Amino acid sequence: MKRRRSVRDWLVDTTLFLFAALLGVLAVNDRFNGSVPMPDPAWLFQVDQVLGLLACCTVWIRKRWPVEIALILLAVSTFSELTAGGMLVVLFTVAVHRPPRISLPVFALSLASTTVYMYVRPETGDTQTLLILALTIQGIVQAWGLVVYHRRQLIISLRDRADRAETEAQLRAHQVREEIAREMHDVLGHRLSLLSVHAGALEYNPAAPTDDIARAAQVIRESAHQALQDLREVIGVLRAPVGELPQPTMADVATLVTESRRAGMNVRLRQELSGTVPELLGRTSYRIVQEGLTNARKHAPGADVRVVLTGEPADGLTVEVVNTLVTPAGENTDGQGLKGLGERVALADGRFEHGPTTEGWRLRAWLPWPA
Repeated sequence: MKRRRSVRDWLVDTTLFLFAALLGVLAVNDRFNGSVPMPDPAWLFQVDQVLGLLACCTVWIRKRWPVEIALILLAVSTFSELTAGGMLVVLFTVAVHRPPRISLPVFALSLASTTVYMYVRPETGDTQTLLILALTIQGIVQAWGLVVYHRRQLIISLRDRADRAETEAQLRAHQVREEIAREMHDVLGHRLSLLSVHAGALEYNPAAPTDDIARAAQVIRESAHQALQDLREVIGVLRAPVGELPQPTMADVATLVTESRRAGMNVRLRQELSGTVPELLGRTSYRIVQEGLTNARKHAPGADVRVVLTGEPADGLTVEVVNTLVTPAGENTDGQGLKGLGERVALADGRFEHGPTTEGWRLRAWLPWPA
């Protein structure tokens, strides 16, 4: 799509046209007042004026074909004096709008063109001095164009860098939001599911013995208190780096299982781990077990649950949570929790799978354990 000329474009092009025309008028005036003799033959002067006018007119189209127009004007300027103004403008345009690998060879051709002109149409006076002056002017025009070109490239690179930085910041913000959402789900989901189980037991069995009611009420109170504490911790660090969010370790898995047993679940824990589990690996394993127990409590109440942690350095760590009862609800646990676990495991370069098996419902993950 062709870009419309702005007011600035019109002003710049008009100024450059007048500049090129002024150089031509000054040269013509020198011929008329006798400062510089008329060329021989005389008709060459008329041809030169026409070529000079055409060279000035190229100012209006120079941006569309800068290199092509420059080469044409350089060829003509080997014998035409009045094309010098248009040639200088187009030389500057090439330096501004084309990389140095293109503009510098064009500049070299302009130097050669000027040298040829000085010997094809020698004027009265010191030819060598005029040649040096002409080459110096062309060098200044080329240098100015290169300065403008590199300044524009610098502005473009800074703008691109700013755009990339903004995109990366948005991506990091999105990742932080996702991480916070996963942490809040993992931290609060387990506590709230305990509350739901015990509150449901009291609702459906109001005639339960006083000791059972008191025990359930105690668990509800403790779970609610702990949930509030966890929520305060998460909210309190929302503006902190993600690494400062409340983070469990492998040692907390046993506490997690104990809480589930107190909630009435039949959970067995087996750990066969050789060596000290790294912090990140332990945190991911904890979240996997936590999600497995929460899903079992919600979707397979009364099921026997087995938690198995095995592994050693270099071989990896395997986390398995299996419940022995698969219900229709238990087959539809692919919610945000499991999705978040899949993302966690993928970030750790591990493998994650879940679904019904011959034993019941299994949630299994393998995580790399560096040696």
